[in-house]
Amino acid sequence: MPDDARPDPDAPTKKDQIIGLFTSGVEEVEALALLTDSRMSYVGSVLREAGLVEDYFDLYTSTAHPMNPYSKFFAGRLGFKDRATAQESVALIDKLYDQFARVHDRAGQHHAMLMALTMYNRARWTGKTDEAEPFRTWLMEHLDERR
Repeated sequence: MPDDARPDPDAPTKKDQIIGLFTSGVEEVEALALLTDSRMSYVGSVLREAGLVEDYFDLYTSTAHPMNPYSKFFAGRLGFKDRATAQESVALIDKLYDQFARVHDRAGQHHAMLMALTMYNRARWTGKTDEAEPFRTWLMEHLDERR
């Protein structure tokens, strides 16, 4: 059953349960997911939307929520709506990766690779395998680097 399904219309929603449990002291995402039979990513998004946490990040966390100082370079600028959008995103990732390499900023390069992997997984797990391919290709090329 989906995370937001309600078999009994009078029963509290999973969202209500998560928020109630959190405000009563159960603050671990893993515990909340187990207690409400939800995915951790759903729990994290509910808590973030409710303004109860700011430090939860996973595959589905929007780039609008900064994970670290590098996030701002990518926020709102990546997508995979179609193959052309994915290729434009890869071009941006590549440009930033190279800029970070020029100043020996390995953390920046890592974040660029993380963004490519995230976009690859988001695309392929939503059935957009053609749109995922530019991200996979870029990752494979950069994972094969020997520097």
